[in-house]
Formats: sequence, structure tokens, C-alpha cells
Amino acid sequence: MKIRIELDENLDEPEVVIRTSSLTPEITQLQNIILETSKEQRRLEFYKGETRIYLPLDEVLFFETTDRGICAHTPEESYEIRYKLYELEEMLPRKFMRVSKSAILNTEKIFAIDRNITSSSEVSFRGTRKQIFVSRHYYKALMERLNERRVGI
Repeated sequence: MKIRIELDENLDEPEVVIRTSSLTPEITQLQNIILETSKEQRRLEFYKGETRIYLPLDEVLFFETTDRGICAHTPEESYEIRYKLYELEEMLPRKFMRVSKSAILNTEKIFAIDRNITSSSEVSFRGTRKQIFVSRHYYKALMERLNERRVGI
């Protein structure tokens, strides 16, 4: 595989072009890595009152709907964010996933899952008392995602 980097001062944002004779699994994997890296670098605006705050996405434990809108939770704080949950679901990296109608969590921040077969399971995070619930509908998908991460897929 050849790799070539061209500098162009006229570009507003980086552009990646992959030239190949056929779409192989390796090329598809490379495309996915580039897309995920691009999403990881995206900076979102969080709000505390009227103050705009820029945090790395790695600090976010989960997003949830409240009566005031969508809140992003870190171990210490919660912030408002001016997106809908479905918009966040589309723009966030793969390590974030929806776990109920009202929540998206960062799978890399999960410390423990207290499974409840008859109702929602409870997710806890290291270093904080904050918790979020995973609905029965999303539980299997969450376990699959965690297993993918564990085996390095």
C-alpha cells in the first residue's frame, strides 16, 4: 500500500482520497478508522448557563434527556447540549451508543452493569456515583458492543 500526503493551503478541511482497484475488507476497515478518528476529533459545544464549554468527548460518561433538554454528564458535572438525541447518535463515535429512548452512553467508561432481567439494567461508572439505565430492548446490543471491544474488533 502506498501512502501519499499532499499539502494544499487552499483547503478548509483535510480531504482523504483512497484509490483502489476494488473495495476490499481492508479498504473498508481503513475507511471506518478514518471516519471514527474524524468523529473523535469533533468538538461539541456544552453549556453551563450561558457559558460555552468545550470538553473532549472522552470526558463524557453519558447523554440523557431531561425536562430542560439534553444533558451531558462527566464524573463531576452535567452540561446542557443543544442537539437532539438522534442527532448525537449520528455524530458521535462508535464508542457511544443508545441504551434507552432517553440515553446514550460512552461504552469505554462503563465500570459495572447490574443486570435486571425483568426491567432496566443499571450501569455504573468508575470514580462517580452517577448511573444510567439500559432498557431491556438495548441490553443485548450493548453486550455485543462490549464483547467486540474486548476482543478488539
